Formats: sequence, structure tokens, C-alpha cells
Amino acid sequence: MAPLRRKIALASAVAVAIFCLGQTARANDLPDIGTAAVGTLTLQKEAIIGDFYMRQMRGTQPLVNDPLLADYIQQLGYRLLANASSINFPYTFFLVNNPEINAFAFFGGHIGINTGLFLYADQESELASVFAHEIAHVTQRHLARMMEAQAKAAPATMAALAGSILLAIVNPQAGMAGLSGTMAASQQSSINYTRANEEEADRIGIKNLAASGFDPRGMPEFFGKMAAKYRFSSKPPQMLLTHPLPESRISDARNRAEQYPKASKKASLQFELAKARVTVRFNPEKPQIILNTMQRALQKQTYNIREAAEYGYALALTDTGNADKARELLTRLNKNDPNNLYYIDTLTDLDVRARNYKGAEERLQQQLLLRSDSNVININLASVYIEQQKFTDAASLLEKFQPLAKDNMLVYSMMIQAYQGAGKQAQMHQAKAEQFALVGAFSRAIKELHVAHPLLEGNVIEQSRVEERIRQFRELENQLKNL
Repeated sequence: MAPLRRKIALASAVAVAIFCLGQTARANDLPDIGTAAVGTLTLQKEAIIGDFYMRQMRGTQPLVNDPLLADYIQQLGYRLLANASSINFPYTFFLVNNPEINAFAFFGGHIGINTGLFLYADQESELASVFAHEIAHVTQRHLARMMEAQAKAAPATMAALAGSILLAIVNPQAGMAGLSGTMAASQQSSINYTRANEEEADRIGIKNLAASGFDPRGMPEFFGKMAAKYRFSSKPPQMLLTHPLPESRISDARNRAEQYPKASKKASLQFELAKARVTVRFNPEKPQIILNTMQRALQKQTYNIREAAEYGYALALTDTGNADKARELLTRLNKNDPNNLYYIDTLTDLDVRARNYKGAEERLQQQLLLRSDSNVININLASVYIEQQKFTDAASLLEKFQPLAKDNMLVYSMMIQAYQGAGKQAQMHQAKAEQFALVGAFSRAIKELHVAHPLLEGNVIEQSRVEERIRQFRELENQLKNL
């Protein structure tokens, strides 16, 4: 496994470990969402609750920290947001390493999709249709409205219902079991309410797709494909448990989409490259099987864009130890498209494996002049520095970049490694504190800052910053208790 890939995998593992460490201390800090939802779930409270659950997600779910895929997901989401209305939060889009076909939205503008859903989409408009649908769930505040509707029908079950709904968002089978026990007599009204939400999200999502330059027919095409495959399945994908697909819904989506002019169905290179990366790097199949699949696609020409298929094949070659063949293919791709981040990233992996640090550094430093805010370039260059034990250079680079990546677990993991190597103990504990906070372990974060504070003796400004951060973490804890 390449050094940066190890760091990406480690960041996910560390997030789960940190969350588990802080879980006991936070057992009584869960917000009383049931009470808050009854007519009083303000946008501010929704944002706070959403932030808390996003922190939980980082600590309990296998989120994909890959900078290329994170960038693609964010860019796709923000392209749709540019044409959406009622945007009340700074949205977060993220990818979960899970083969199940599922997507979900929850409080505060947080939208996640599983790698399994990504792989099921045949074109970018299909993937975009899922994002547009989930964005509409957030802008229309469907989760809050569902809670309030249930509270009116069965007030005594509100607290239990809230927890089950939030669980059902991410793990529908477990969550639906909880819902069936708490909804009781009001179950039918909730089903009707959910159907109304789905229809509204479809309508608004289709409009957004068209306004954003995607083919709105991507939504009914994706729906129809799923319904045809799983209609009679005894174990449907998670998405169909929370997003039912009756024929009437598919027909309505198709009719609405036909009201818009036909958009170009030209394949998207960025989508195809991202899908190839998910196929190779986030696939439960054995590497040799993946390599055979990618090779067969090239031989039979079963691809939308040849360059993306070649990139996927090069990735699979890299992962099966065929570095020379992978480099030959990637060098040709990079020559024709020298600023393509997918090619640059994998060439860097190959350079580091071959200990060609100078070549990797020169390529990345040249790119840094063109895009100083790039996740991919900064993270790759920092990784190259760390591999050479240039810890001070890595720390300096990450410090400049960190304000643009405040919620990035991978960046903090690399900062901890760089600070430790550079002998900067105070800064290492500060980075650990931020990492603890990202999974909601605020008490552990505060402990790390208390360790850092005396190590900064004589530096009044830095000590003041640490004191302010402690105050902020305590305030976040209190916000959760007072919801």
C-alpha cells in the first residue's frame, strides 16, 4: 500500500478509535432532540444538532478521506447548491465506504452517499439526481417536519422516535426496526407524510438538475433502474427502505423531467475518473479480480471515456505490483493532460514507492504554484515530505493549508505526525485536540490542550489561543446539553 493510502486508511481508523475513547464520557451529552423538534427546532438548533451528528459520523462510519474523491463530491454538490433555494447552512457532502446502495441527508446541510451508490450510477446526471434529491430534503426541512408531524400524532413517543429516525437515516434496517416500535397507531400517517416528502424532493430536485446543466432525466432513469432490479428482491438496498419507489413516483418523475429540454448526455471525465477510483480503491473484491475487470473493459471497449478506463487500469496495476506498466500508462495520460490531479496523484504514489522523491517534489511544487489551495496537491506534497522525514517542511506546509481544511481528519493525522517528527510537542497536542473535537470528544480535546498550554510557556499569544480554544470546546459541550 502506498504511503499516502496508508495515511488515508489510518485517518479513518483513528477517527473510530478516538470516538470510542470519548464515547463513555459523552454518554449523557446527547441532545434531547425529541423535545427540540416539537415546533421549536430553529435553524440554529438544527445546525448545532447537525454538527454534532456529523462529528458522530466521523467517529462511527468508514468515511472516505481520499482527497480526490472528497473534492469531486464537494464540487458536484456545490454545483447544485448554486441553483438551489433556501440555503440556510454551509453544506457538507461526504462519501461513506459502504457497498450498500444508499444516500442520506440530515440536520444542518450534511449529505452523504455510499460508495455502492456511486458505483451504481452509470452517468453523472444519475449521481447528481441523488444529490439534488437529498439537497431538497434539507432545504425543505423534511426531517424536522416529519418529527413534528409524529409529535402531534403521538407526543409520548417523540424522544424514542427522534433517535430511531436519525438511526434510520444511516442504517435503515436497524432504524426502521426502531421506528416500527415507536410509531404504533400513527404509522400510516407517517408513511403518507414520507411519500409527500419524497415527491416534493423529486420535484425540486428535477428543477435543480435542469438549472444546473444536468439532464433531469437522470433522476427517473436512476429510479427506474433500481426499481427494475430490486422490485421483487427479498433484501432490497438500504436506499429503498428510506426512499420507496412505487411506480407512481417513477412515472411522476419521468413526466416532470420530460417538461425540460433535453440536456447533453456527454460523459463527464471527472465523474468517470472518480468512479474508476472508487471501483479500484474502495471495492471489496480482491485486487487481481479488479485488475482483470479493468483490463477486460479496455479490451471490449465497454467504457464511456477511454482515458478514465486507462486510469482505472493503471490504478489496478499499481495495486497489484505492476508499477512499471502503470507508470508507462500514467506518463502517457499525464503528457496529454498535465494538470489532471488524478494522474498526478498516482504518479506521486509510484514515485514515492520508487524513492524518486525529487521527481515527486518537483511535480507537486510546480502544481502548488498553480493551485495553492488544492487538497490533492498539499496533502500529496506533505506526504512526500514526511516520507523523507522532512518534518519541518511538512508541518509548515500543513499549517498554511489547514485553515482551508478545518474538518479534514487526514490533514490533522499528518500534522500530528509532522509535529512529532519535528519535536514540536505543544503543536502536536493541539492537533490531537482538534482531531478529538472532530469526532465530538470534547473532554479529550480539552485534556490535550491542557497538556499543550504549559509547553507554550513564554509564548503569551499562543497560550491565549489555547485558552480560547478550551473555552470554545466547553461552549460546544454546553450547547449540546442545553438543546
